[in-house]
Amino acid sequence: MSNQSSSAPERRSFLTSWNAGVAALAAIAFGRQARAQAKPAAAARWEPARHDKDDWFDQLPGKHRLVFDTTSLEHVASSLLFANNFIRVNQADYGLQPSELAVVIIVRHRSTPFGYTDAMWAKYGAPIAARSQVEDPKTKQPPKINMFTSANYSEFDNRGMTLDSVFKQGVQLAVCATSTRGYAAAIAQATGGNANAIFEELAANLVPNSRLVPAGIVAVNRAQERGYSLVSI
Repeated sequence: MSNQSSSAPERRSFLTSWNAGVAALAAIAFGRQARAQAKPAAAARWEPARHDKDDWFDQLPGKHRLVFDTTSLEHVASSLLFANNFIRVNQADYGLQPSELAVVIIVRHRSTPFGYTDAMWAKYGAPIAARSQVEDPKTKQPPKINMFTSANYSEFDNRGMTLDSVFKQGVQLAVCATSTRGYAAAIAQATGGNANAIFEELAANLVPNSRLVPAGIVAVNRAQERGYSLVSI
């Protein structure tokens, strides 16, 4: 009897300890679950805002997209050369037609006037040249034409590629409106004209395959957000 009496307290002690252990484990598990539930939800993946005035980037057909950012005469020359190379190699080695490639050249800052026609250079060549810091390498005078509309300038690193030659392959030009307003103001100051009227005149006399965009630097950003690979020369 004495042995049975002594074992009862031991069993009760064991059960008490076991129950306490189970309760402790349950509390730990509950705490972990509560902490997991308390964690904030993962942040949604960032997506750029879309604006209607940038939709033209998506309207250009193309299995591949490329954008050139130019700010000077030298940049324009290189972009013409490389745009042609991009189209030529995609056709020769990948069997892609020029119509299957979306290529945009952005002209801003000192390259902006190369989006204007010969008529604008003939009329306003001197103030344009002064602001863009260019001269005709043949005459050493302010240009009277948009020099990239002519194949007669071997002085530039474009190997004879002209705006017209890349336009025929579907290349598009985005011309900075902000910079154009600056050129209009400079022309108005030099000629005594009206800056707003001159801006409208420049905007109405862009080379083919061109469009005025609010700002070249914004177009650089929007093109990349819409899947264009950037070439910054």
